[in-house]
Amino acid sequence: MNPPNSPAPLVSKYRWTICGLLFWVTTANYMDRGVFANLAPELQDKIGWTQDQYWYMQVVFQAAYAVSNILAGRLMDVMGLRWGFTLLCIFWGLAAMSHSLVSTVTGFFICRTLLGLGEGGNFPAANKANAEWFPKRERALAFALLNSGSNIGSIIVPFCLPLLMPLMAGITIGGHTLGWRGAFLITGIFDLGWIIAWLLMYGKPHEHPKVSAEELALINSDPPEPTVKIPWGKLLPHRQMWAFAVVKLTDCFWWFYLFGAPLFFADRFGLSLKSRSLPVALIYVAATFTGVGGGWLSGHFMRRGWSLNKARKITMLICASAIVPVIYAAFTDSQWVAVGLIALACSAHQAWSCNVMSLAGDMFPRRVVGSVTGLAGFAGSAAGILLFTWVGLVRKTAIAHGETGNYVPVFVVAGVTYLITLLCAHLLAPALKPADIEEKAAA
Repeated sequence: MNPPNSPAPLVSKYRWTICGLLFWVTTANYMDRGVFANLAPELQDKIGWTQDQYWYMQVVFQAAYAVSNILAGRLMDVMGLRWGFTLLCIFWGLAAMSHSLVSTVTGFFICRTLLGLGEGGNFPAANKANAEWFPKRERALAFALLNSGSNIGSIIVPFCLPLLMPLMAGITIGGHTLGWRGAFLITGIFDLGWIIAWLLMYGKPHEHPKVSAEELALINSDPPEPTVKIPWGKLLPHRQMWAFAVVKLTDCFWWFYLFGAPLFFADRFGLSLKSRSLPVALIYVAATFTGVGGGWLSGHFMRRGWSLNKARKITMLICASAIVPVIYAAFTDSQWVAVGLIALACSAHQAWSCNVMSLAGDMFPRRVVGSVTGLAGFAGSAAGILLFTWVGLVRKTAIAHGETGNYVPVFVVAGVTYLITLLCAHLLAPALKPADIEEKAAA
């Protein structure tokens, strides 16, 4: 017990520094993938691919991303976050930079595959770190903050590319103008900076010298968990696993907005790289703030005495309902109405996503959160493969009929799917009860 006049013990808040590192790497991750999407209309003219080939590039990216989700999630559980996350970032950073070396459609297919194999590990790793460093009542907010890096990365790229391209056009290496290739090289700087910071600053909570006893007690304030190892096969029979996977299917629509918004504005409204930079960036500016709000809202409901189940699902219902109006984006002749509707959908998706990702820690022990997130991420990537294959066919048909700006079927499906997946998840896990992992494992 402290003497009466002694200062109160210093309560650290180092977990939020870790959250900052996760925000940084997510920002870098989305900058790496966003350069290709934002340059797509111009690269289509330079390289010579068709628009359906572009969407098939996203199919191979999603296929590789799906494999990465599975392998990386398990890697984090087995190897640990410090070195596992470092290796992943090195791999996807080099893959992103490799786009600068190719000049053919085949070369871009290969680069997209390599990038997907690396980048799929970001969220299984980040979600595992979130579960290790935050108690359940803070996880949705923490994930919302780190996940806002996906918005910041998506804002930086369209704003900076129009400024960067003239500079790159003035740089000559070996008699060749750097041009668009320089945009892919610059992203490696952000990856390298993060790797250095991660290795210097990350450690497990109970081993970290900057974590006070009071903060460690808060991090570990949830009921203790057994330490029995759980193989993948023991996770799949649980209804909670499938409930989480079902709502993760909606990831594919975020991918559609990320990879498709620049093309949509170019096709429907005839916007150039410079003129579409503001519309595309504004979508993610809006999503940044509401994504954090979604994490705060479920926590607010819990602080008011709501059960975790009610707080999560009511928040997700609000988000899913807010996405429905995006259907009209395919019909409006106003680019700014379309921007507003897509921004609303992306904002609601981010608020939805931070609650979805918290479900893994809500229903499963921390030591398997990486694996659970990886399995569910695989489902989301598989949905992306199906969606992008279908979008490629839809766009090919539309262009063949002279309807270059026709995206109606895609936006209709994007508008209604969230409500359907929420209903399915509720039927699978009506109370969000923790999975009986130990009992199943013992059996």
